[in-house]
This record gives sequence, structure tokens and C-alpha cells, in this order.
Amino acid sequence: MVVGVGFAWGATNYKIGDASRMGPGYFPLMLGILLAVVGLVVMFLSLVVETEDGDPVGSIAWKPLFFIILANLTFGVLLGGLPSIGLPHMGLMAAIFALTFIAAYAGDEFKVKEVLILAIVLAALSYTAFIWLLSLQFPAWPAFISG
Repeated sequence: MVVGVGFAWGATNYKIGDASRMGPGYFPLMLGILLAVVGLVVMFLSLVVETEDGDPVGSIAWKPLFFIILANLTFGVLLGGLPSIGLPHMGLMAAIFALTFIAAYAGDEFKVKEVLILAIVLAALSYTAFIWLLSLQFPAWPAFISG
């Protein structure tokens, strides 16, 4: 909810426009409002709906939480690099492989063959969709390969 309100509030710094003539702040405003409403619904349901057996909700699953957050942070760093410390980008392919392998550790079992197949399929589909079909301008390959 807080993130949604923050996005909506930040969007007010731009021209909003209306549905027929959207300004640069229109989409972030609508997205922020939607995010805040979803957060409100989730919070309300978490306070009023009981579990099936009536037992309290268990403890926080720290392992999945850690690995999913780590996977996303690693993806961002590998995709764009960290110019402030001189770390070059590793590109979309390396970022997807790292994301897939790190996120797979969040589960109960880790099977290298299955994760490798998933990473190859995700990398191929991502390259096809984002680089080839949409012609998006971000690095697909590591800086030392692409020059």
C-alpha cells in the first residue's frame, strides 16, 4: 500500500492529463492507485480471513524470501552492471541464467538438469521477445563479448 501511495504521489509531479490525452504522469498515477488498492485488499483479507484449520499463520519463510530477493538484485546488477564501482554489464543471457539458478534455491529441492533446461528456455524466449522482436536497447551479452 505504501509503495502504491508513493508512486501515485510521485506521479503528481508530472502532467497527468486524462484517459484520452495521457500525460507522462497518468500511467504511474493509475498504477500507484491500483497497487494501493490491491495492498488494501490484501491487508484487509489478512486481518479477517482465518486459515482452513483455524491455526495461526506460520513463521516467515526466510530461505525463499532471501533467495528470491537475491535473484532479482543479481539480475539487475548483471543486466546493467555497476558503473559506480567499475563492474561492466554481463547482459541479458547471463542475468537470466543467474536469476533462474539463484531463484531455484528458494524451493525445497534443486535439480540442476531441470533448472538448466528452464534457464535455456527462458533465455531463448527472452532474447527472441525483447532483443529480436521488440528491438529493445539493452545488452544481451557480456561487455567483454559485445565490445
